Amino acid sequence: MNMIKKSIKNALSVLTGALLICTLSACHGSKGLKEFEIPAEFDESKNYEITFWAKNDTNVNQTRIYEKAISDFEALYPNIKISLRLYTDYGRIYNDVITNISTNTTPNVCITYPDHIATYMTGMNTVVPMDELLTDSDYGMNGRLIKFEAPSADEIVPEFLEECRIGEHYYALPYMRSTEACYINKTYVEKLGYEVPDMLTWDYIWEVSDAATKKDKDGNYLINSQKVMIPFIYKSTDNMMIQMLKQYGGGYSDEDGSIYIFNDTTREILKEISRHVDNGAFSTFKISSYPANFLDAGQCIFAIDSTAGSTWMGSKAPLSDISADKVVEFETAVRPVPQFDVNAPKMISQGPSVCIFNKADSGEVLASWLFTQYLLTNDVQIAYAETEGYVPVTSKAQNSDEYREYLGIEEESGVEHYEIKLKATRLLLSNIDNTFVTPVFNGSASLRDAAGQMIENVTKSIRRKEKVDDDYFDKLYTDIKALYRLEEAGSRGASAETSNAEDDLGRLPMASVMLIVSLVTAWAIMGGITLYKYLLKKQ
Repeated sequence: MNMIKKSIKNALSVLTGALLICTLSACHGSKGLKEFEIPAEFDESKNYEITFWAKNDTNVNQTRIYEKAISDFEALYPNIKISLRLYTDYGRIYNDVITNISTNTTPNVCITYPDHIATYMTGMNTVVPMDELLTDSDYGMNGRLIKFEAPSADEIVPEFLEECRIGEHYYALPYMRSTEACYINKTYVEKLGYEVPDMLTWDYIWEVSDAATKKDKDGNYLINSQKVMIPFIYKSTDNMMIQMLKQYGGGYSDEDGSIYIFNDTTREILKEISRHVDNGAFSTFKISSYPANFLDAGQCIFAIDSTAGSTWMGSKAPLSDISADKVVEFETAVRPVPQFDVNAPKMISQGPSVCIFNKADSGEVLASWLFTQYLLTNDVQIAYAETEGYVPVTSKAQNSDEYREYLGIEEESGVEHYEIKLKATRLLLSNIDNTFVTPVFNGSASLRDAAGQMIENVTKSIRRKEKVDDDYFDKLYTDIKALYRLEEAGSRGASAETSNAEDDLGRLPMASVMLIVSLVTAWAIMGGITLYKYLLKKQ
């Protein structure tokens, strides 16, 4: 009996270890699902139910566009039913996808970001590469068997498509694109004795912002006669840091996943920001709230936000979040983000892309691809672009008579032709060649968060009257590396060594790690019980 118990114990240990190895291997690129191959033909006699996860919060027009796109697509393909699930932000989509990867219950189609896709790709062959789908003569972009007028692959703006490349393959299609813009209270700038240049510099922004902090003897700001004035507010501090480093030539990361952000250039940028926080000239969205709310109330001069946020900006903003009695009349100017070198402007390209998740049924994947392709048709692209300051991702849509007519009509108010929105849209269209994206790898989303968090931490520390010196920055770097699990990546970056992010389980989100461990434990217990019963029966 002792020998049997020992055998059972050893068998359980082997089984548990085997399950653990298999599970962790599956999370790091093993072929948990067979690689997708394009079927010879799409079986229209078979019904498919496709889940589509997308982001929308308060813009009901965008929801209607999704619903119309689904309805029109289902009319063309009656055997495909699309189930729409809307989220309030991309972070929630990311977290749910990560959780569902472990149980192979991912959606079919998902609007997301390449940084997130790089993490999705660490598990079980989950994301479908699109290289062959793009060019397939039957079902590729505008293929001969497609039932709608889709753009061809070469009609997707090359810069936008290239943003969807991870390693050697395309793992997504761009859906919409935006950049950041600086929305300016031109009236106040001129009142301070300055003019608004065609291209802003960081020195100019800081100088004007500092000048706007002066108060009278009663504590009111001279520029607006109010108790509140934050001259310069930045919505996305991760973009702020990334763009400043790119413009200045400072290190950030590379395609191999090596991280260089913890350098002297970053330290100097943070010191500069801290000086203007100390003057009361700068704050962030996370600390103070939406830049648009302060701008529209005459409590901010420079508000940097996405071009997709343009309908919230200005005295006539159709989607303003503040009450009408709080709005201050002023002239709004729209400019690219500040630059270190106005002769070589650099601004970030951003916006959602669409990826497809692999499934056991290749027909189901092909159905997902057909719907994904439909999202790039002119009807969807132009309609969605008109809701906010997005730009269509295809030259087919951008060059259409309908879109050109839309861009040519400006109105002071109203959503569709709101002048500030159209100015922001044209800003991106005229600067596509000046846009850039950051390298994408498993862990790049964490690095992006870390970039913004350093600005947030420094800003909070200055406002709390903490001492911010070299010792502070040394500790800041250490804390941020630990918080975002960048310790090893940081050392790799410092020595310029190549990383293999897929071998690092520590970069997976904690929720995923805990789920994997739970599954392994459950499987080990069930396997152990089965084996125990089998050995007893054999005895």
